[in-house]
Amino acid sequence: MPDPLTKFRLISLRSRLMLLVALAIMPLAAMTVINGIRERDHAIRVSEENLLRLTRLAAANEAQSIEGARQILVDLASVPELLGPKERCSALLADVLERNEGYVNFGLIQPNGEVTCSGVPLTRPVNLGDRTHFQRAVSERRFIAGDYVFGRVIRKHTINLTYPVIDRQGAVRAVVFAALDLAELDTYINEISLPPGSVLATADGRGQLISRRPDPERWLGTSVPAVMRAGMSKPGGPSLLVRGDDGVERLHAFARVGPPQLTDYTVSIGVPVESITSAARRDQMMSLMALASTTFLALLAAWLAGDVLIVQRVRKLMHTAADITAGKLEARSGIEYGREEIGNLAKALDEMAAALQKKETARSLAERELRAADQRKDEFLAMLAHELRNPLAPISTGAHLLKLLHSDDAQITQTCAIIARQVEHMTSLVDDLLDVSRVTRGLVSLSTQALDLRRVVEDAAEQVRPLFTTRRHRVVLDLPPGPAIVKGDHKRLVQVIANLLGNAAKYTPEGGHVTLRLAPEDGQFVVTIVDDGIGMDPALVARVFDLFTQAERTPDRSQGGLGLGLPLARSLVELHGGSVSAYSAGLGEGSTFTVRLPRFEEPLAGTVPAPPAAERRGAHGEPLRILLVDDNQDAVATLQLFLQAAGHVVEAAFRAGEALDAARMFRPDACLLDIGLPDFDGKELARRLRADPLTSGATLIAMTGYGRPQDRDAALAAGFDHYLVKPVSTTQLAQILATVRPASAQS
Repeated sequence: MPDPLTKFRLISLRSRLMLLVALAIMPLAAMTVINGIRERDHAIRVSEENLLRLTRLAAANEAQSIEGARQILVDLASVPELLGPKERCSALLADVLERNEGYVNFGLIQPNGEVTCSGVPLTRPVNLGDRTHFQRAVSERRFIAGDYVFGRVIRKHTINLTYPVIDRQGAVRAVVFAALDLAELDTYINEISLPPGSVLATADGRGQLISRRPDPERWLGTSVPAVMRAGMSKPGGPSLLVRGDDGVERLHAFARVGPPQLTDYTVSIGVPVESITSAARRDQMMSLMALASTTFLALLAAWLAGDVLIVQRVRKLMHTAADITAGKLEARSGIEYGREEIGNLAKALDEMAAALQKKETARSLAERELRAADQRKDEFLAMLAHELRNPLAPISTGAHLLKLLHSDDAQITQTCAIIARQVEHMTSLVDDLLDVSRVTRGLVSLSTQALDLRRVVEDAAEQVRPLFTTRRHRVVLDLPPGPAIVKGDHKRLVQVIANLLGNAAKYTPEGGHVTLRLAPEDGQFVVTIVDDGIGMDPALVARVFDLFTQAERTPDRSQGGLGLGLPLARSLVELHGGSVSAYSAGLGEGSTFTVRLPRFEEPLAGTVPAPPAAERRGAHGEPLRILLVDDNQDAVATLQLFLQAAGHVVEAAFRAGEALDAARMFRPDACLLDIGLPDFDGKELARRLRADPLTSGATLIAMTGYGRPQDRDAALAAGFDHYLVKPVSTTQLAQILATVRPASAQS
């Protein structure tokens, strides 16, 4: 299953486009984050200023309360009854206590620390000599706001406010004090509105809480944390971020309650950072959400636009290129041309396809013309072969006939041999010309089987023996004692070896030496043909297997040929999976031709037994009735004489229609038919003879100048039993006729 993430790899144009969009948005994202941080810092700075003002307001309220208490104490210190009898003093203080809410007691402390009168009746003696506020009031001779205490008389959380009573001589006669209920102290700051979760606290000089909101009862008298003590030591200084016991981070501001001569109290207000930055954070979240939406929409637009504007168009270009590669040159991209790159690329691709299509059309036309020319060439060669073989046929037959009739005349016999050799040479040239044409076009099919290469060499040497004998060459065949098995076409391999031997015979002077050696080598069988002839220069060796290549001709090499034998030999060897090469040390040093064929490991197939003697012509001793049909009267005359000399009864005809009439009357045992007849061709004649019950059993032998495989196949399909190419070998014809049984023998 393909990984969906592969679609987003940076190998695609669309993913790269999305990356560019993302990179373009990144600065905006960074600015959004930075602006969010700046807004948070700005909110904190603004809150610091507001928080400091609020803290100072709370401190001023408390200072006002303390100042009111100081004024009461100053007024009491000037009342004479305060230093009078205890009963009158206590009554006075009780009356003052009743008149002033928020106080839990008023009292008078003697220089020895004893409380001599009190607004609240004393149940036991009380001495406050150890209290700091008392000691400071005596020593500093001024109003003192004391630290947090838990009252010994009233048993409540209080702060004692003291003021010395000084006589006219300047001596401290006593200290009047007021005990302020800390619970009541909060009432002075309750009117201050604070955000939820905020903390307002007041600490004395020792850092003990004398006021806290919310939950004052829980915190009164407890010490503030060290970090808070550090901030309280510098009231009015910078705000502090402090995480409280509840885990909430708060921004704290500090302010002193009144001037130093009034108190050493400090008010602190802590507001949760969450509430300070909530608006900024909310704005930042909105900005981030807007940024995310913008990014998503931009990426989506890049994806869709990339798909429409880039991917689909590039895909069209890819498909068009694939179609062009597959040979569909009419394919076009279908993309509208424009000034942008893909449009220009599409235009270039379409122009290239059009140019290729135009070239392909021209090439196809040239190819068709070439095929037509090749076809005309084949037809010309076939016609040329036909026209050359037709006159050769009566010449060859006439020569054999003369030899047969005048076998006792040596001069006539020698002349007939010369004529037969020249006819055979001419026929060989025509066959080579047609073979080269077929081989170079790949039209030759091999009938391969396992065969002994020694037999191939012997058959080839037998074919070339007359040439060797004529030129008095000394020929040596060096063959291995055991079979040399290869897989090939016996006829074609014989043709290869015969061509090479013939080439050696042609270019070796009379009385020269030709050696053929067959030996195994590295999984192959190697046939080496060495002669001591005229040799070749290096330039000729390099192109000796090219068509129509020959050594320099001289008058004494009249059988030099057309330069077709060696190219044909190389093509046939390569069709067998082998190779052929040539070597010569130079002019006058002879030549060496080497053929290499792969070894074949399978054993030879069983030999086909010869036909029984009873099936051969010689076993009957009765002549055959032969119908001879050809429009070449010379060919008919010579062949008719030859067949009659062999004891056969021959009926001749020059047209197909005449042959049909003669066949019905003559009832031949064999019919020798030319293919190219004037009224209708020999194939049609064969079909009609096969269809006629009177002639359907006759042996039909085609004699024609057309030697192409397709001509042979067409003739055999028409009903012919044998196919002979002109000039007909009288030996081969005699062998075929020997297998024909006369009608009298069949009945």
